[in-house]
Amino acid sequence: MSRIGKRPVELPKGVTATLSGQTVEVKGPKGTRSFTATDDVSLAVDGDAVKVTPRGNSKRARAQWGMSRTMVANLVEGVTNGFKKELEISGVGYRAQAQGNVLKLSLGYSHEVNFEVPQGVTVATPKPTEVIVEGIDQQLVGQVAANIREWRAPEPYKGKGIKYKDEYIFRKEGKKK
Repeated sequence: MSRIGKRPVELPKGVTATLSGQTVEVKGPKGTRSFTATDDVSLAVDGDAVKVTPRGNSKRARAQWGMSRTMVANLVEGVTNGFKKELEISGVGYRAQAQGNVLKLSLGYSHEVNFEVPQGVTVATPKPTEVIVEGIDQQLVGQVAANIREWRAPEPYKGKGIKYKDEYIFRKEGKKK
């Protein structure tokens, strides 16, 4: 039995869910998102909750049960609160600046990096060393943050680079004489 899958997904006030076949569409104050579940689970909208139940007792059906429930819960979370990833830039001369849908990064290369921000995600730079990625799609927000971080991942000796705000960089000791 899936402990996660057993719990129904509660819909807060202002959020509606509609079901058509295996696709659930969730509308909220921040936008609309949808998810198509596999045939191993069945979805049902009961008033202000979405229930996910497995079809059969196979290992795949039980795995899809918890995953599908989590995906629906993420849809609800995205259209009500949204998702956010915060990045910190550390290093002398390293900075970021958001201009429209382009993020300009100065990361110690011979040129500036112009990162095109995809549709559905907003990037803000409250400080030159801080980047905030926000959106209603958790996967897209995480992927954009990872792509920005990829330009200069933090190195273990001085800690220079782009890191997540809550990330710990394991520091190494330098050379000894």
